[in-house]
Amino acid sequence: MFNLNIFRQFSRLTISSAAKVPINTRNISASAVVQFKITDQLWAEPLKKKKKLDPAIVKAREERRRKRLEKQIRRLEKNARQLKPIEEIEPPLHLLDEMKKRKRPVVNIPEEEQEARALLLKDWSRYKKQEYISNVNQIDRIMAAQRRALDMLYEESEELYNEAIMPDLQLIPFTVSGTYATPPIKNYNSPDGEYFDVSKKWGQK
Repeated sequence: MFNLNIFRQFSRLTISSAAKVPINTRNISASAVVQFKITDQLWAEPLKKKKKLDPAIVKAREERRRKRLEKQIRRLEKNARQLKPIEEIEPPLHLLDEMKKRKRPVVNIPEEEQEARALLLKDWSRYKKQEYISNVNQIDRIMAAQRRALDMLYEESEELYNEAIMPDLQLIPFTVSGTYATPPIKNYNSPDGEYFDVSKKWGQK
């Protein structure tokens, strides 16, 4: 409990009289607003006496630790040449169980059928070769005719020749909007959400 006489003595220093300033012990608060704080009591703990262990117990502990380390080293050496498994290309177990059901029998094609297929493939190759040569010859004839027409137009009028060789940008309206070769943007919020790598790491269980 606070002594009220001390507050009455301090009230004489104020401009107003003490009668106008009611003194109430409830106005004294230890809340955080008034910033009254009490520091924690830090008491020192007496040092514990070290127990003297039996040298045999210490030696047994060191021996167990050494054996545990040797076991871990042997396990690492055993898995040193083991390749890292790729789970994406490993077939599921239920497919391995159904391998005999899913495996198709080998079809024995007669020799006459194999010879007919080989001849058909050769005929198809000859046809595609002739088609390619005819297309190239047609393109060469068109370009040569175009070149002759431009030469004749140049002899008639140079102005018309310059107009003829100008590219027509409205002939094929073509616009492309794709990826850009720009550096990544910092703090970019992906519209697809965040990416979390949940793949298993080598050596983790």
